[in-house]
Amino acid sequence: MRLVVAFALVAAVTATTTGALTFREARTGVLQQSQDTVIERLRTQVTRLAPALVLPTGRDELRRFAAEVADAEPSGAWRVLVAYRGLEATSVADDPFEELTPALREAVDSRSATVFQRVNRADHTALVVGMSVAFTSSLSSRWPLSGLQVFLTVPQTTEQAYVDALVTAVERAAVPALALAVLLALLAARGVLRPVRALRHATRSIAEGRLDTRLAVDGSDELAELSHTFNETAAALEESVAELRGMEARARRFAADVSHELRTPLAAMSAVTDVLDEDAAGLDPDTATAVRLISEETVKLARLVDDLMEISRFDAGAAVLHLDEIDLAESLRRTLAARGWTDTVEARLPEPDALRGRVDPRRLDVVVANLVGNALRHGARPVRLSLHERGSQVEGRVESQGQGQGQGEGEGSGTGRRAVIEVLDSGPGIPDGVLPHVFERFYKSDAARSRTEGSGLGLAITEENVRMHGGTVRAANRPEGGAVFTVELPLRRDESALNEPALDGPTLDGPRWGGPTWDASAPDEPLREERA
Repeated sequence: MRLVVAFALVAAVTATTTGALTFREARTGVLQQSQDTVIERLRTQVTRLAPALVLPTGRDELRRFAAEVADAEPSGAWRVLVAYRGLEATSVADDPFEELTPALREAVDSRSATVFQRVNRADHTALVVGMSVAFTSSLSSRWPLSGLQVFLTVPQTTEQAYVDALVTAVERAAVPALALAVLLALLAARGVLRPVRALRHATRSIAEGRLDTRLAVDGSDELAELSHTFNETAAALEESVAELRGMEARARRFAADVSHELRTPLAAMSAVTDVLDEDAAGLDPDTATAVRLISEETVKLARLVDDLMEISRFDAGAAVLHLDEIDLAESLRRTLAARGWTDTVEARLPEPDALRGRVDPRRLDVVVANLVGNALRHGARPVRLSLHERGSQVEGRVESQGQGQGQGEGEGSGTGRRAVIEVLDSGPGIPDGVLPHVFERFYKSDAARSRTEGSGLGLAITEENVRMHGGTVRAANRPEGGAVFTVELPLRRDESALNEPALDGPTLDGPRWGGPTWDASAPDEPLREERA
């Protein structure tokens, strides 16, 4: 648009300037030719008639002389005024001769040359010519003035018509010139901006993940060079991303394979440690201590392997939801009871069947267990677990929101019915520098603390499970002290949107890794329980 407007402005200025100059020259030429013709004819007529006039003369002779001079124009357009020593007479009786100005009369009085002036009146423009008549003889070369003055006024109707025609012609020529300029601007804009638009679309396509996008290179100008550079950049980016995808796939496969291979020996080790734990009381103290240490580390290793397996499912997009409409409060009570937390955790839950929703019971159990276990390990008692519908918002929080499967009306957008689960503790809270990273994998607030009771994946798994449900999980510090984790889950009612597999997970916009998949409800994946 700016290019078209610029072309139009240049064309308009050019056409106006050219038209104005042409009009001025044509008008000057028309008027010059007209006035030269009138002056020449007036001189000829006065030269022919003046010798017959006897001076001094009277008013009647002056009137006759003026009429004879005016007869030189057959159309009768001439009006003549003759003046001689205070006497004046016109070719038309009682003609006021308003076109004659004092300036023109003074110019005739002061010089012998013929003078003229164009005078504009309300309805017309007239050419007024004035001259003094001089006589000579064979005895003298001087031209003494006789005192006789002749004034002529001629209406310039024809000349005005010519000038008006010129104006009309200029106006008519300006419109096609402007239209031609706009057409040329459109053609120029199309030729210049087409590669730019193609580059914009290609850049947007690259940003959307279509790394095989390339531009057609035509010509050898700067735009062609830019397109060639873009293609080289896109090719290098595609190669780098392909390499990253391969590395990611290999890393996922490695973690999954290692975790899978470790499960069998860990199962055997767990069985052996269970037997050793039963006989530890009869062993000597050093051996009993070593047995208990091995048993604890085996449990931690088994837990880490389970968490790695679960994370691998999320990364591979193989995790699925098995939804069932359940009583949410009863599900939370079972979670606490299964881990022996009924007396440890203060539960504020609604009455049975007061709050129901379609969720994956196993994944909801993992979410609640991880949050409560995290509060017991890193916070301080009392720890409170609460469940209600559409709880109040918590300020100053870190939020992780998912776009999981089966989001019905109002889900994932902050509207509609949502179940809110809150886990609060009475500890020192989460440091401000740690708060933004609590859901990151293997994140440790103390870099020097290489070993912890947990695997460092519990909150990351919690986030993934909540995200698959289309909910949000947030971490914040309470004003009165302690940390609070808030989970919001949509209360699903749309049956048609609940049975699609959830294939969400981090990816580099390519086909997901096609390695082994797992069923989230497989029997070899027991619920993780805390040991006393």
